[in-house]
Parts: sequence; C-alpha cells; structure tokens
Amino acid sequence: MSKDLIKALDILEEEKGISKDVVITALEAALVSAYKKNYGQSQNVEVEFDAKKGKMHVYAVKEVVEFVFDSTLEVTLEEALKVHKAYEIGDKIRYEVTPKDFGRIAAQTAKQVVMQRLRDAERLNIYNEYIAYENELLTGVVDRTDSRFVYVNLGKIVAGLSKSEQIPTETYADGERIKVLVSKVDNTTKGPQVFVSRTHPDLLKRLFEQEIPEIYDGIVEIVSIAREAGDRAKVAVRTRDENLDPVGTCVGQKGLRVQNIVNELNGENMDIVEWREDPAEYIANALNPAQVVKVEFDPTPNSNSCIVVVPDYQLSLAIGKRGQNARLAAKLTGYRIDIKSETAYQEYLDGLANKKEATEEAETPTEEVVVEAVVETELPVAEEVVEEAITEVVAEVAAEQVETETISE
Repeated sequence: MSKDLIKALDILEEEKGISKDVVITALEAALVSAYKKNYGQSQNVEVEFDAKKGKMHVYAVKEVVEFVFDSTLEVTLEEALKVHKAYEIGDKIRYEVTPKDFGRIAAQTAKQVVMQRLRDAERLNIYNEYIAYENELLTGVVDRTDSRFVYVNLGKIVAGLSKSEQIPTETYADGERIKVLVSKVDNTTKGPQVFVSRTHPDLLKRLFEQEIPEIYDGIVEIVSIAREAGDRAKVAVRTRDENLDPVGTCVGQKGLRVQNIVNELNGENMDIVEWREDPAEYIANALNPAQVVKVEFDPTPNSNSCIVVVPDYQLSLAIGKRGQNARLAAKLTGYRIDIKSETAYQEYLDGLANKKEATEEAETPTEEVVVEAVVETELPVAEEVVEEAITEVVAEVAAEQVETETISE
C-alpha cells in the first residue's frame, strides 16, 4: 500500500490540484477513526503518516500524573521517567501502539474517509474556481432540460438555467452551445451549485465587452442598460474622447458589431444611445427613435418625474408598442416619464392657466361685487354725504340763534 498510496498522492496533487498535505491530514484523521473503532473509543490516540516511506504509526497519548485514575489516558510520573528523565507532571507522553494487523483494517476504513475528504477538497476547488466567474460570461453546452431548468455543462460543473432566466422566445436543444452569465454560485453540503442567466442586463454588457474592443479597454463606457430580454434593449454609452462617436463605435461599420450581439440573442433589438450629463438631453436620446420637442421637470424637490413633449404624429412612436419604448427609456434614465403630444401639452397648460385664474377669482373680490354691495346697503356717495352734513350744521346754527333772541327779550 505504501508505494501505491504515495504515487496516488502525487497524482492527485499534480492532476487534481489537491494539496498533498490536505490529503495526508484527511488520511491521519481516517486512521484515528479506524483505530478507535476497532481497538477502543476511550483512548486518546494520534496517527502519523510518513509520506516518504508510506508507513503509518499509531501513538497513545497520556498525561503524566501523580495518581492514575484512568490508565488509558494517564501514566504516573514514575513510569514516565523510565522513558525520559525530563518528564514532569502535566506533560504529555506518547507510546507507539500500532497493532500488527492494523494495516488491513486501517486501509479499508481510511479509503472511505479519505475519498470523502478528497471529494470535499475537489468540490471546494470547483467552488473557488466558479465563484471567480460570478457575473462573468461563459460558454456552455446544453446538457438536458426538465420542467424547471435547462442544464448547461460548463466543463467541471453543470449549471442551472431557470425558467425566469431564460429568454421567452428561445428554445434550447441538447448539445447546443450557448453563452450565459454566471449569476450565482453557492457552496452547499451537496457540493457547489452554479446558476446562470440569459436575461440579466450584465449578459448584454459582457457581450458588448466581447464584441467591442473600445468598451473592453474602457475607452467607451456603458453607463446604463434597460432590457426586456428577447424583444428589445436600450444601452446608454459615453466616452471622454471628444473625437470619438460612442454610438457609432458600438454600432460598427454597416452595423456589424451590434449585429453580432443581436444574432447571439436571437434577434433582440438594440437601441444604442449617447449618455448626456444634461438630464433633458439624456431623456430625449433615450426615447430614440422619437423626436422630442421639450422636457419639463417636476419642480418638487427630490422628484424624478418629467413631462416629455413630442410632435403629435410621433406620439405612438415615442410610447412604443405596448408602451415599451417609454418603459425602457424610464428604466434607462431612472426618471418617471409622462409623454404628451404637443396638442395635449397645450391643453394641459391651458387647463393649468384656467385653474389658476379660477383660484385667484375665488380669493379676490371683483369691482362688480363691490358695487353691488354698495347698492344693496344704500351707502351714500361722497357728494350726498357732504350735503347732508352742511344741512345739519346750518340747522343747528339757526336753532341756537332763535334761542338767544328769546332770552334777550
């Protein structure tokens, strides 16, 4: 067994990438289990494996004490000093207790445990390899399909492509090569599990990086992606190079670059638009191919709503089939977009103006109301008031004069 085992350890390390030390540690643990199973559970034993000679040694470990209460775990100081004069109470002493027939029993038991440890180590290697691929693009081969998943062979592991991550318009045949995004990697008790996606926006991003060197090199940057997988997607791009057209760079000569991506996604339409720092310009670009007349933002603080005005004849184009163009533009920009035709927008403005006028009229009395109030209460005008006042004064003076004359007489 010794030579074969050493050779097997070397092969595992070279071909499987599993450290020899990991295997030896697993082997020693297996031999401890085998010994205790056949020669006594109560003993405290250690097993050492000589990797050079392929030999195993079993040692009983006992504590040096003054009085022994359990001979399987303890030894007196007197007995310990017979082995070596340096021992003191509290020290650990090892006795080799390797049975003559231990090799056969140990080999059989160790094989099962070691193989399990090897499987665990290999699973960990696979997990570590694929966790590094998380959110990356891989090419796999369709292995089989059931009611829940399409199983994609990625080489060292078969990944699951769930219904929700499949493009609705696609069918997958056994043996077909497809590109997938590694969306999640789990390390479970049953081993690593990998889940992939064909609908994730980052799949589109990785395809652009693969097909367009300027994006891979960072000269052109993808700022945002909005996607309804299998039907249509919008991609916003920008560049700091003033001499470079980011949209044209992505489209390529005669549209060849973007066409390769469309073909990979079985005809998914692509709208590539230029990102702009000005939100109004960015929203207008996002609604491509529709023309935008005006973008009006909600003045409410922290609001992300806006009204977009388009020519009457382009309203349907701006909204898109089943609202798709407007919906994707909103996802791309992060704004809530209310699209109105020029006619509808003017009616909207007229309505606001009428509402404002009605509110002002309700709050402020008009001239007619004031006049009516004067008439109803029969308030005298200025001239009448003055005339009445003079008449009263004259009458009072005349009365006083008559009274004075009477007294004199």
